[in-house]
Amino acid sequence: MKASLLVLLAAGALVSNAALANADLAKAKNCMACHAMGNKVVGPSYKDIAAKYAGQKDAEDKLVQKVIKGGAGVWGAVPMPANAQVSEAESRTLVKWILSQK
Repeated sequence: MKASLLVLLAAGALVSNAALANADLAKAKNCMACHAMGNKVVGPSYKDIAAKYAGQKDAEDKLVQKVIKGGAGVWGAVPMPANAQVSEAESRTLVKWILSQK
């Protein structure tokens, strides 16, 4: 029983640390200049993005490219600029984190 509890606590700590690491990555890559967790800034909130793309099988791949190349027209008139400082692996990490927001 104690071993199971320790495993669950360790897993929870890893998930919590991963969420912090991904938030730190978003800050480091300047994503937070236009996005926030729960409210619209220039672009939509991460929670709104997660809700909009929930259940869409191609959402992750589509958004990975949008982070890197930018896009326009999905959330209004303000375009999302390309972010050349984000690698594809970093973009995938960010997108998985964003899509996990509830």
